[in-house]
Amino acid sequence: MTDIEKTGPADEPPVPPTPSAGPEAIKAIPVRHYGRYVSAVIAIAALVAIIYAFSQGKINWGAIPDYFFDNRIIKGVGQTLLLTALSMVIGIVGGILLAVMRLSKNPVTSSIAWFYIWFFRGTPVLVQLFVWFNLGLVFEYINLGPIYKDYWSSFMTPLLTALLGLGLNEAAYMAEICRAGLLSVDEGQTEASHALGMSHGKTLRRIVIPQAMRVIVPPTGNEVINMLKTTSLVSAVQFTELFRYAQDIGSSSGAPVEMYFLAAAWYLIMTSVLTVGQFYLERYYARGSSRSLPPTPMQKIRANLLSLGRPSGGMA
Repeated sequence: MTDIEKTGPADEPPVPPTPSAGPEAIKAIPVRHYGRYVSAVIAIAALVAIIYAFSQGKINWGAIPDYFFDNRIIKGVGQTLLLTALSMVIGIVGGILLAVMRLSKNPVTSSIAWFYIWFFRGTPVLVQLFVWFNLGLVFEYINLGPIYKDYWSSFMTPLLTALLGLGLNEAAYMAEICRAGLLSVDEGQTEASHALGMSHGKTLRRIVIPQAMRVIVPPTGNEVINMLKTTSLVSAVQFTELFRYAQDIGSSSGAPVEMYFLAAAWYLIMTSVLTVGQFYLERYYARGSSRSLPPTPMQKIRANLLSLGRPSGGMA
């Protein structure tokens, strides 16, 4: 036998070892959150106690559906929505004007805006409503020269009193909201637009305000909802809206508490609709500011249903 034949078998590659069985799957034990169970039991017990307490009262729950779509209630809902819309228009327009005046380098206009905001934010809106309503006690006539002249009592109607009291007060709050939105836009963009020859007004309309809307819209939506509820105060100055009609029906039907529950239900319906509108408006102005838009309520429901249908696995 030659040397090549002797060494041949030694040059063959080694046989790889037989692979052993893979590692055993990890048995993950989910963490138990006993605090969540305890808090859930406490919350359910408190809810049951509240429901039981109300069930023991002498409340005529049948009166609520009987008057829910009463003509007076529906008219009151319309008056409430109208007053909310008109007051917010006054507040938003006045707030934008005051915010621009507040940011102005003119010390006179800036001081006037500061004093207005200080006064109207520092006094309760109910006091302001009574002041407007009772000015007829000190002013017999209103004389605007050739424009208008009449008795103050004929001029200052309950609707005008409500609009002035709510709208002028809202303008003070909207001024600070608009000012915060305008200040959130980088000054470099304003300087660049001025360098391109754009006027100050054009810069505000086309550059600053569209970007400031992302900051202005969320608190403005809250102000609209708050205004809807604040309209219930104007019943004190003889303006008939939802709350006033509910009071009148309650006093005539002998079910005042039930009518308050009815009014609360209508306020909840209207504020819920406004909340949904605010969500989609915020979602619209969020485009370009975040990588992904927040999911809509239907998308959240669909995602939750899909997550329930998937098999659970993995470590907790």
